[in-house]
Amino acid sequence: MLTRPLSAPAELMPTQDETGFVRNLRDFIGLLVRDRAGLIGLVLVLLVVLAAIFAPWIAPYEPTAQNLKESKLPPAWLAQGTSAHLLGTDSLGRDLFSRILYGSRVSLTVGFFGVLIAGSIGLVVGLLAGYMGGRTDGAIMTVTNIVLALPYLLFVVFMAGVLGRSLFNVILIFGITDAPIFVRVVRGEVLRIRQSGYVESAVSVGAQQGRILAEHILPNLIGPLLTVASFEMSAMIFYEAGLGFLGLSVPPNVPSWGNMLEAGRQHLRTFWWIATFPGVAIMLTALGMNLLGDWLRDALDPRLRRVKK
Repeated sequence: MLTRPLSAPAELMPTQDETGFVRNLRDFIGLLVRDRAGLIGLVLVLLVVLAAIFAPWIAPYEPTAQNLKESKLPPAWLAQGTSAHLLGTDSLGRDLFSRILYGSRVSLTVGFFGVLIAGSIGLVVGLLAGYMGGRTDGAIMTVTNIVLALPYLLFVVFMAGVLGRSLFNVILIFGITDAPIFVRVVRGEVLRIRQSGYVESAVSVGAQQGRILAEHILPNLIGPLLTVASFEMSAMIFYEAGLGFLGLSVPPNVPSWGNMLEAGRQHLRTFWWIATFPGVAIMLTALGMNLLGDWLRDALDPRLRRVKK
């Protein structure tokens, strides 16, 4: 007599969604492992993030602690260097290693919150332009194109000079000036998605606009937004350092990589380490984010994922 095979309880069986999630996660990890550049980028970004989080416990000195008796000491591996200051000291005797660790906090804060503001504005305005179309789209894109036509760096420097030096002002400036890039990306994606078959089918059966936006359009914007955000965060770190070099970023008493570059530019020929090590930190952080962004673009685009496989 045939009997029904025993099976696990329903609550213990993996659902189709869970299986799909595990499969997608496995594919993502596989792509990351095969893409050595993306893996290097992830490691670099994680190192900077961990340095920013654990700076109070890793840094051997307070970033603003001065000791003129130990000013301009070279790195530990050079003559007259000391292991007490691994990367040397600046003209005021402040430990460079400690200041670089704390400076990562400023750079990541500016990059993260600047992208968050720019992405939020760009998402709302881009959705409005792409989905509404007509005069609304024309008016929004006219303003967007005018802002994008302005020389970006000069525009940022002008706004920084008007608003003054503070971390909040720097974040606000980058959030506003970078929003048009997200507007154009979101609008382009919305226009493309609106012409897809599943959206046209949803419209034909009378689906409400809110449901179409929530279930069909917004989920497909996550990939492009994450990719653009990674590249723009890297750019914001560069521009913040540039503002600091010009004396227009955070106040001088705040340890930031830009302020360190400005403090060391007068000693490049004699005490090169004062400006070199902050520059290396900026370069590695931006490189890591660009490599990670390139991997995200490949991993989140199904067409590129098929090519990678």
